[in-house]
Amino acid sequence: MTKIALITGASRGLGAALAVALAPSHHVVACARTTGALEEVDDRVRAAGGEASLAPMDVTTDAAMQQLCRSIFDRWRRLDLWIHSAIHVPPLAPADHIAEKDFARAVAVNVSATARLIPYVAPLLGESGHAVFLDDPRAGEPFFGAYGATKGAQIALARSWAAESVRTGPRVSILAPRPMATATRARFFPGEDRDALAYPDSEAARLLPEILG
Repeated sequence: MTKIALITGASRGLGAALAVALAPSHHVVACARTTGALEEVDDRVRAAGGEASLAPMDVTTDAAMQQLCRSIFDRWRRLDLWIHSAIHVPPLAPADHIAEKDFARAVAVNVSATARLIPYVAPLLGESGHAVFLDDPRAGEPFFGAYGATKGAQIALARSWAAESVRTGPRVSILAPRPMATATRARFFPGEDRDALAYPDSEAARLLPEILG
């Protein structure tokens, strides 16, 4: 039986790399806002010998997430794996200069969408599925107030779900990727020695045993 993996935030970075890494073992449902980037991921998944279903949707649109989960149920009746890598990183700013619209978007993507998705995806995962969240602890760091607060809230939700589901399932894991040479990081840390950073493909390979274990 083909295993089914949903990746929210699959269009670039680690989410895209994990979609490709899972291609040999899973049918990948790749969800992200950008159709063109998803099509590039689809090409990479097929080149790796796998198949993907593309879901060009915004995780903050509740009706779209309901439709996506319903479509997964109608087609496969289940999910074996959910990797939640969808994230919004607002511009760096001092805490007393955070733009309201930037903070609102970070809350919508990082917190509210996660809170809605967990109850939608949990029945698909059942007792034996695996949900994976990706930590990036920035709370309290200078200029990361909006991101640190909202990413921290997302991981707090995941930790609670993990504690609640220990006996009943699904398994919930919180993994810690190494700092990666992504476009977002380059924007925040210009001039950083990128040779000292991991790359999404190598980091996906490093994390894969934990994801599949």
